[in-house]
Order: sequence, then C-alpha cells, then structure tokens
Amino acid sequence: MLTLPNILTLSRIAGVPFLAALMWWPDWRLGFMFAFVLYCVIAFTDYLDGYLARAQGTVSKLGIFLDPIADKIMVAAVILVLTAQGYLRGPYVGDLHVVAGLIILIREIAVSGLREFLAGLQVSVPVTMLAKWKTTLQLVALGALILGGAVHGPPCSSLAGSCQAMEGHWVHLIGLASLWGAAILTLVTGWDYLRVGLRHMD
Repeated sequence: MLTLPNILTLSRIAGVPFLAALMWWPDWRLGFMFAFVLYCVIAFTDYLDGYLARAQGTVSKLGIFLDPIADKIMVAAVILVLTAQGYLRGPYVGDLHVVAGLIILIREIAVSGLREFLAGLQVSVPVTMLAKWKTTLQLVALGALILGGAVHGPPCSSLAGSCQAMEGHWVHLIGLASLWGAAILTLVTGWDYLRVGLRHMD
C-alpha cells in the first residue's frame, strides 16, 4: 500500500546509500556538507511520515514494518562510515569513542529481536519517553559529527594519528559527547525493554 507516508519511508531507505557515499572521503568537506543537508532531510521525513500517517488515518502494516527498519539502516550506515573514516576518534580515549557507537548498534539489534519475539506472543512494547529522548540525542549526535566534517574536516591528523589538538573542533566534540549521552540512554532503555521481555520468557 504505497501511501504518501510509506513513500516517504521508502525514500529514507533509498537516500542512505547517497548519504554514505557523500561521507566516503574524509577530507571532502563539501561532501560532508551535502551529507548533513541530506541527513536533515531524512530525519525530517522520519517525523513527517509518522505525522501524516496518523493525521490521514493511513497507518498501514507496511509502514509499521518499514519505519523502524529505515531508522536502523540510517543509524547503522552513518555510524559505520563515520567509524571507517576516523570521525569517532577524539581526545583522551582516541578510538574508544567507537564503543558508544557499538553500544547503540548492539542495542538496536537486540531490541529488534526482542520486539519480534514479543510480537509472536502478541505482547506490545510501547515506546517510552526516555526512548524518544534517546532517539533525539542520537540524531543530534550523528548530525553534529557529520556537520563537524563539513566545518572542521577530519578530527585527527591522518599522518600522525593524533587527536589531542582539537580545541577548535567544537562541533565534533559536541557530537561525541551527545553520542555518549545517547549510548547511556540506550543502555537504560534497553534494560527496560529486556525486563519486559524476561517476564514472558519461561
């Protein structure tokens, strides 16, 4: 059922390869600027398709199926490309900022499996307000990291591999801090979902 909300959701999925391609060259600051604009458009359609589906009364099984998949595909693609191009490096802990991205990815996979299991038992897991805050902080974090590539370029010297002289990379640092905040909320909300699931596992 190709309603407008479903078309918007499919467009988000179709836009992910272009988003990844624009970030493929870590020194291409113009590419990262285009990627940031595309990222904002994709994030806006995430809100818009849900709003239109509810407002028009066109919530469909296809939309319910595709919407979370589209979100996870975009988040996973951005985290993987940012990691590959060195944008999850920073001061003090260097590459350990990748751990925040790993926490988010592992939680998304685990919660998806848990939701599928509970759906088979006809048990719904409502989205909590804290989970919505997690999603918002996650979107801000990834957006800031992409924008940091456009404003500052790569966060570390590709030759020396040093991430200590980053005083001017404030957008990138905001992105890393927000990513850790999202990772912490990811652990909290993931545990909440797991507790619900454990009640139905005998």
